[in-house]
Amino acid sequence: MGLRSFIHRLTAPKTNSGRLDDTVKLVLVVNNDLKMGKGKIAAQVGHASVSATLKAGEHDPVALDSWLKSGQKKICLKTTYDELMEISAKAKTNKIQIVEINDAGKTQIPSGSLTVMAFGPDEESILEELTGHLKLL
Repeated sequence: MGLRSFIHRLTAPKTNSGRLDDTVKLVLVVNNDLKMGKGKIAAQVGHASVSATLKAGEHDPVALDSWLKSGQKKICLKTTYDELMEISAKAKTNKIQIVEINDAGKTQIPSGSLTVMAFGPDEESILEELTGHLKLL
């Protein structure tokens, strides 16, 4: 989906998606092993949010529409790289959208390092089961 199409989706009259009553959120999980600074974390979470939104527009427009209409709830959590890999495997099994953000390596951390994973947007109960045990960032 191109940028023009995406903007049109945001501004065009909405139809009932069938999931409007569901609570939908986006979960962003930071790789805490990297010891990134606050600004670096903010930038990486921003990349993950935008990428997850664009990917959902392409692959799950119903979930995206519901998420946009319900206030775009987001939560930022932290964990280790190893646990991120475990959560990612469970998410793939349950067909939950995943976006991985790997750093370009121009500032604080080595190129290719996994910095953040975004899960969703999806139903809050599904994501809570997947990431509810993690600590807030």
